[in-house]
Formats: sequence, C-alpha cells, structure tokens
Amino acid sequence: MDESLFHIQAKESGERIDALLARTVADLTRSGAQRLLEDGCVSLDGAAVKKNYKVRAGDLFTVELPPPADLPLIPQALPLDIVFEDEDVIVVNKARGMVVHPAPGHPDGTLVNALLYHCGDSLSGIGGEKRPGIVHRIDKDTSGLLIVAKNDFAHQQLSAQLADRSLSRVYEAVVHGSFREDAGTIDRPIGRHPTDRKRMAVTEKNSRSAVTHWQVLTRYRGFTHIRCKLETGRTHQIRVHMASLGHPLLGDFTYGAPSPEKGLEGQCLHARCLQFIHPRSGAAIRLESELPPYFRDVLGKLGQPIEEGGLV
Repeated sequence: MDESLFHIQAKESGERIDALLARTVADLTRSGAQRLLEDGCVSLDGAAVKKNYKVRAGDLFTVELPPPADLPLIPQALPLDIVFEDEDVIVVNKARGMVVHPAPGHPDGTLVNALLYHCGDSLSGIGGEKRPGIVHRIDKDTSGLLIVAKNDFAHQQLSAQLADRSLSRVYEAVVHGSFREDAGTIDRPIGRHPTDRKRMAVTEKNSRSAVTHWQVLTRYRGFTHIRCKLETGRTHQIRVHMASLGHPLLGDFTYGAPSPEKGLEGQCLHARCLQFIHPRSGAAIRLESELPPYFRDVLGKLGQPIEEGGLV
C-alpha cells in the first residue's frame, strides 16, 4: 500500500476543501492544506481541485502527500510551559493546536522546534533526527503533559517505564452520551484502519493490545466528563476506544461528529497527570496540569450537571 496516496470522502456539503483536509489529515494545518491544493496534490475525478472548492456530500478526493523535505530542524523561540526540568528530563504542558514533531504540511512551529531552542544540543538522539528526545507523543489537538528526555540514558530508562507500564498517564475528556456504570476497562486491540490510513480502529488484524481504564467524573445531559488512565499507549487510543463504545469524544472529527460542536474544533482531551520514576535519582515524580481554558469553557457550555440517578 502506498502510504503517500489515500482517499478522503466528504460526508456533508458546503465545507471548503482546505478546511476538510486540515481537519481530516493528521498534523496538517489549513495553510499546509492550501499548499497541497496549489501544488495539485488533491484531485477529484482525475482533475486537480482548487483551494476554494466547496465540497459536496459523496465527493471522493485523492490526496497525494509529497515526500518529506529533507530540511534541518530549526530551533524556534516558541512559548513553552515548562512544568519540570533538570539535566535529564523536561516535562512540558503542551498547548492545544501545537504539533509535537515535524510532519507533512507542518515542517516547523512544532514542540520539537521549541525544545531545540530551549535545550540546545541537550536532547536525546534515540527518537531520531526529527523527534529528538520525544519519548511519547500526544495529538495536535490534545493538550497537557508530555515528557521529553534530554539524554540517551534518560530516554532508555523512560522508554522502559512505558514498556513495563510504570510510567502512568491520566487524561480527562468529554464524551458523547451517558454511562450506566461509574467506571470500566476497555481491553480491545488497536491497529491501522483497513481503508483509511489516517485512522486507527479496534481490530484483530495487524493490531496491538490496548487497555484503557475509565471513570465518570461528571454527567451532563447528553455528555459525560471522564477520566482515563492508559495501561498501553497506542495511537489515538482513548479516541478509538471511547468511539468503539459509542461514546466518541466531543469535537473529534475523525471518530465522531463531522462538524464543530460547542465551538470546539478537535477533540476535548487533556493529559492531566503524569507519574514516573526519575531515570537517575529513582525518585517518584507526580505532576499535574490544570484543565486549560478551552476545556473549562466546554464544561460551562454543557449546562448543569445531572444529579446521581438522573441518567438520560
């Protein structure tokens, strides 16, 4: 399968094609989508599509991503919310909308560019040239805590903690619908979607085990504020698992509603708590990030919480 060539089908009419691409293709910005269109990388029925084209339901677009440009990473003085830092580790509170590392359509302005400026040469090389120091990643529209290794020793130790599940990551999210239970565990394998390269899916084919523990925090009419603890760390794990239960995340275009909800473009998901063993000192470190303004704004739009026993 050619990983650079794939198809996108419009579900609704009236949206501009550049907007559709930006919310459908992972890590692609609106300006990146416009560049793809200008370069003739998007076609409909064999003809190149203009960037102001308004899609019609059922349109099937062919998208060809150009090979990644072999450009050096440039340190950039971008804002960083640093929660913890020493000579081995840096933990940042990533802003919603910031891409973690360079990707097609987003060659700079990433967290990696900001870290290179802040840390200089003191980042682990294990993650590769394009992902120096990156132990794990979170999606562009997911906010919250992310740990980065400043040397290879720290990277190896933290990666081992990810593997043996002693590095704990807790998220908060808003999902559609209500749960009868107060808590539960989803143990369903996740792999690449069989027909859509930008999506993951619960599947037995070419998949890996995935376990998510969830707990209800607050119930609202039609929505639920939940906490999720990851036992594994698969791509889009919380988003895929909750959608598989019929409770997609609010604002998740990929696995939920195809258009903005509650003024939110992108999933309502925040990496709230991070706990790990310091790779050098052996000390247990627990860090927490407050819910960001966008998340609190969404909760305010959901109305009054439903009392216990008032499930709908």
